[in-house]
Parts: sequence; structure tokens; C-alpha cells
Amino acid sequence: MRFHISTLGCPKNVVDSEGMQRLLLEAGYEQAPKPEAADVIILNTCGFIDVAKEESIDALVQAALLKRPGQALIAAGCLAQRYEADLQREIPEIDGVIGTRHWPEIVDFLRVNGYGLAVEKPLAPGPYPLTPSAYLKISDGCNAPCAFCVIPQIKGPYWSKPREQVLREACQLVAGGVKEIVLIAQDTTAYGSDRGEKDGLAELIVRLLHSVPELPWLRLMYAYPQHITPGLIETMARHRPVCHYLDLPLQHAHPDTLKRMARPHNVGRIRRLISDLREAMPDIALRTSFIVGYPGEIEEEFQTLLDFIEEMRFDRVGIFTYSQEEGTPAATMPEQVPRQVKEERHHRAMALQQRISLENNRKRAGKTLEVLVEGAQEPAGKRSASDHGSSLLVGRSFRDAPEVDGLVFVTGRARAGEIVPVLITKAMEYDLWGEVDDTQGASNPLGTPGLLAHRAFLDIH
Repeated sequence: MRFHISTLGCPKNVVDSEGMQRLLLEAGYEQAPKPEAADVIILNTCGFIDVAKEESIDALVQAALLKRPGQALIAAGCLAQRYEADLQREIPEIDGVIGTRHWPEIVDFLRVNGYGLAVEKPLAPGPYPLTPSAYLKISDGCNAPCAFCVIPQIKGPYWSKPREQVLREACQLVAGGVKEIVLIAQDTTAYGSDRGEKDGLAELIVRLLHSVPELPWLRLMYAYPQHITPGLIETMARHRPVCHYLDLPLQHAHPDTLKRMARPHNVGRIRRLISDLREAMPDIALRTSFIVGYPGEIEEEFQTLLDFIEEMRFDRVGIFTYSQEEGTPAATMPEQVPRQVKEERHHRAMALQQRISLENNRKRAGKTLEVLVEGAQEPAGKRSASDHGSSLLVGRSFRDAPEVDGLVFVTGRARAGEIVPVLITKAMEYDLWGEVDDTQGASNPLGTPGLLAHRAFLDIH
């Protein structure tokens, strides 16, 4: 019995897909490289905003059209959780639906629906081959009351993964060759709050680094500003493996807009937080995201956002046009902003941030950054182990989160999985170019050869 999983949506969805993959492999299923070669196709869908929903529905329809006799099509993920009855009515070729809260039951789910193994031959549990970076989900669900978001309805209330389980999974990742662990959740900074912990994330970081002292990089994503404590800032600044990088989903900068969003609206506090972060870590890279065209957003409010972006000079900014999601308070608010206005504001905000990003990147020219190499392309005619010709390397500095930020393109010699010093020679809007600084030598703390087979993500159970 062979399976194929296709994933749409955010990194948290990819975590769930890799969890299903692990469970199926351990149960004795085989992984098919393409959907047409599989007995069971699992489409892990996204239902967060309209564009994501349309992409997921299109993918399900396409899979249904190509489905052959005897092949099973399973809809999983957020869209499946939210619209189970509608999907099964509109796309009858779907053989089963499993939502975000039940994917750990995938093996039993397939068995009950007639797609179990004739003879089970369980594999020994992992570790599976990994790439240099891996996501590790530390919690799921969300308690935030944001007026524009359906995640709490889909994922349920916030709950933290047991600390010992997080540490065990981190040890497995490092043993498999991972050089960078990226902690993710709907809100990483709320970790432990459901258990009454006051500084749970800071404590988790200290325990994790003690468990895997050889880990070079630890990165934090989705850090809600209202939950960032002085203890967390001090922990990030004190422990070298913690990347001086933080992703702060601020959503807007005008107090009135933030109030309508049901978000924290003390913008002065946000300014002080950013000041505290930069004082504790002068080299910190800050990423954020904003929504433009939210209901009731007038030109004055949008201009306040532009002024804030100019003032704060974030390293990375994601700009999203507001999407009217059914079942949310924002969807029924008056003064919905016309599509053309939303698109025009999106363009203006992106153009501003593109200029700032280029100016920020130009400050890196002439400096040396450590770069985690993710891939290498051998130059033409240079294939022997004794060659000393340069390769074109692709990697990331501590300033770049995997899959969402820029890249560093490097000439020189290194293997995937190595961390090498790179002298930056050229800056672009989002990416950097440089050359390996051979005078400083490469860092390969784990002693592993790198070039590992595929990115792995751990499940939430």
C-alpha cells in the first residue's frame, strides 16, 4: 500500500504532513514519489484566507479528475476541518476527510476506511534523513480573539506540547544532522501559558540548549509582542545558538485599526519592545506582517502604517490584503474597503519596504556573515574530489528564516549542511551575494557531511 502527501499552506501544515508521513512509514506503508503511483493520495489543505481556500479546492478538484479506479483521495487539514460536509457533497470523489485535530489517527483512519495494509510490516521508528534545517512545533491552537481570523475555530484552544516531548524530538533532529531548529506555533511566546507558566518559552529554550549543546542555530517564529517578556529577551541575548531574529506579527500600526482587529493597540508599547530588543541585541533581524485594507481603514490610518514602517525599518515585512473570512466578526463589519483600494495600498506598502530592505541589505556589504549552506552546484567541468574550483552555494544567514526570507548566494567551496563565513560583496532587495572567507574556516559542529535527503518536520503528538 503506497501513499503520497501533498501539502498546501503554512509551515505548521507541513509539520502535520510530515507527522502523517512518519506514522504511515512506521506502520509499514510505502511512500510514492508521485500521486499517480499511490494507492492513497492525501491532500493537506489550507482554509485560512480566500486565496488559500481556492488553491486547496482547485487541488482537490484536479486530484479528483485524475483519480483512477481503486485509488483513494483523502482531504486533510484546515479546509477539511472547516468544510467537511461541503467538500464531500461538492466533490464526491473524496473518500475520506480528516481534520487538523485528528491527523495523528491517520493509520487507523485508513484502516477503518478500507485502506489498511493486508499484512502489516512496521518499520523501526526514525530517525529519517533530514536537511540542515527543521521545524519543530511546540504547541497548537490559539486563544487570541483577532476579529479577522478563523484559526481558533479550526484549531481549537491553545495547548502546549509537553516539555519533555519537545526536548526528545529536538534530540532526534540533531542526531539526524539538523543544524538549525525553528520553533513554531500559532504563538510560540505563549508556550506554557495554558499550564500557568509565566516564562515558559525562555525556560524551554534553556532546557533545549542544555539537551542539545551541539546545536548551532535555534530560531523563533510567530512571537506575539504582548507575550515577549524581559526574561525571553535576556535569554535570547545570552545564549549564542539562539538566532538574533524574531518574527513579530503586528498586523497594523494605527490604534483605531488595531482596536477593530481586536489586537493589542498600545503602539507606544510596541515601540518600546522593539527598542528593548535592539538594545539587547544590536544585530537583531526583525520580521513582521501587516494587513492593509482592513474594514474601516481610512487613508489617514494607512498613512500611519506607512510612517511606522519607515520609522521602524524592519528587515523583513509581509504585506497582506485583508480577506473577508466568513464566520469572523470582521466579515460583517461596515465600511469594507474596495478591492482596488486594497490592492493599491498593498503596492504602496510593498514598494516602501522594498526600498528599506535594499538599504538595510547594503549595510551588509563588506561584512562577514555566517551562512548555513543548503545546496551547492558544481561548476561545469569540476567534478573530481581533488578539484579546487568554486561552486555556487545557496544558503541563509541568521537573518533569514527558511522558506520565507531571502537567500545568500555564495561562490566558494563548501558542502550542504556546513556553516561557513561569507564576505558579502553585493546586496539586492531581498538577497545577498558573497564569497566564502577562507581565512576564517568553516564551522561544522556536528561533524556530519551534510547534503541530507529531505526536510523533516515533527508532529504535535
